[in-house]
Amino acid sequence: MNIPAIGAMYALLVISVQAIGAEPPDPDDNIIVTATRSAIPLSQAIVPVTVITRQDIEQSLASDLAELLRFEAGLDIGRNGGPGQLTSVFLRGTESNHTLVLIDGVRINPGTVGGAAIQNIAPEVIERIEIVKGARSALFGTDAIGGVVNIITRRNDRVFAEGGIGGGSFNTRSASVAAGKRHEDADIGIALNWQDTDGFPASTASDIDRGFDNLSANFYAGKRLGQSYLSVRHWRAAGTTEYFDFFLAPLDQDFRNESTALELQTEFGEQLDSKLVLSHIVDEISQNQSSEFVESTRNALDWQLGLERGNHRWIGGIYLVDENAGSLSFGTGFDEDTTVRAIFLEDQWAADRHGVFLAVRLTDHEDFNNHTSWNAEYSFTLDEKWTFNAGLGHAFRAPDATDRFGFGGSPDLDPEVADEVQLGLRFRPSARHSLELGLYRNDIEDLIEFDLSSFELRNIARAEIRGAQLSWEYEGDTYALRTTLVQQSADNGADGSRLFRRAEESMTVSLTRNIGEHRLGLSVLASGDRVDVGDVPLAGYVLADLNAQFAIGDSWRLHARVENLLDTHYETAAGFRMQERSAFVDLRLDWK
Repeated sequence: MNIPAIGAMYALLVISVQAIGAEPPDPDDNIIVTATRSAIPLSQAIVPVTVITRQDIEQSLASDLAELLRFEAGLDIGRNGGPGQLTSVFLRGTESNHTLVLIDGVRINPGTVGGAAIQNIAPEVIERIEIVKGARSALFGTDAIGGVVNIITRRNDRVFAEGGIGGGSFNTRSASVAAGKRHEDADIGIALNWQDTDGFPASTASDIDRGFDNLSANFYAGKRLGQSYLSVRHWRAAGTTEYFDFFLAPLDQDFRNESTALELQTEFGEQLDSKLVLSHIVDEISQNQSSEFVESTRNALDWQLGLERGNHRWIGGIYLVDENAGSLSFGTGFDEDTTVRAIFLEDQWAADRHGVFLAVRLTDHEDFNNHTSWNAEYSFTLDEKWTFNAGLGHAFRAPDATDRFGFGGSPDLDPEVADEVQLGLRFRPSARHSLELGLYRNDIEDLIEFDLSSFELRNIARAEIRGAQLSWEYEGDTYALRTTLVQQSADNGADGSRLFRRAEESMTVSLTRNIGEHRLGLSVLASGDRVDVGDVPLAGYVLADLNAQFAIGDSWRLHARVENLLDTHYETAAGFRMQERSAFVDLRLDWK
């Protein structure tokens, strides 16, 4: 797959899709919270932000978060086979542990292996997803070098109840139920999802199927108390994943992922507000054929105070963490406690055609002393159609417990640090159309790699990432189209070699059409070649998914999806199969 071919396809799509509608959608209706830690319209975000809505999630019929993310531009997914298998996300060419994953603003990246278990997060418990591209350590701390994926769990502003049952290829079965109720001063709701599949052979060297089952639950409740709003949220995913070990022996392991949060929001008049979040997370894997395990728990306090004064909105706060990480793997074990303390301050300022966002965070890490991260961003509205933006960011990632105390680990590691530059130009000729060009550069120092000479992890590498992204969106009453072209290089700064599992060029297309109350959709990903560990080449590929949503009366809906429509044979990790052409259906009942 080469850039001229992708570019020609891109140009053809841009000029060929047309639609006529009445009232165009208002971009300011889409409110986001992740870019600045406060609610702002999507159109006011200086850095690139993508929102996956509940409608997008239902239309996709995706089985996990990884399937939702793979058609998003600038995200490369590396997966060790089918459902439930180890999955990594590479955001804007950074490492798989450089993407911070939040659930309702709570960090779920474990303290053991860095990357969050996105393969265990069921779409049925998600209301929307906000993807912020670019360094965000100043707002959220360690890991946010490439960006942030914030999963907002389901909540509704009305009384609702719905249920569904589905199935498909690989003897896949699923069932879900969700319900909620809201009054003026209180709300409550729950969402449950069950998935079970026999799967398919994860390894190209075996013909043994590897299955997966997952029971997910999300609960929330809230109550207004005078000028305050007190709420509690709990998300849990638990199940079993079958997999192969290094010697292709069929094994299985149990997993449990949990996030619980108690939140108190208080308004002190029109200019001053407070948000206090107490949270607890669990990330646990237990191997069923041996005593090996990995477990991470974290207790955190995240408090922020916001002040509106003139054209400024100031936010300051503190972040306190006590974390425990334990593991036993390949005869090597550890049980480590870590304490992190941080203070942060940010300022959002807007006047006339100018917008400024400044943020700084001072982190006191028990093992790595003090570290300062920051963001400085500026936007200028040239006229009612054109906006220019620029951003600088300094971010870091503290080595996790496995880096320091696991097999080949070293307690003397230093944090990985990154310096990023972003430039962007947005063109919005109408509320229906938008065109955006983004350029980015990220230099990461002290990358942690395995040193064969000492047989341990060391800070011996550095990354040089350069990229450009061109996006065009159209939203009408009948058609909606989003298409993005990405060209990037992610190289080892020491010898110029390519970093593993990142494509240098990719194109994504999402096309939907409304036919009365019915909806049809086509998602396409064209990815260039990659290189995997050991310099194993991975060929480029084109992946297409076709999905449909049919309304049956006022309450029933039938969802259908054809996965890998072209039956492409491809690998995102060397030696691991990806899904062949397959089909899935889901019947839903919505009580309004």
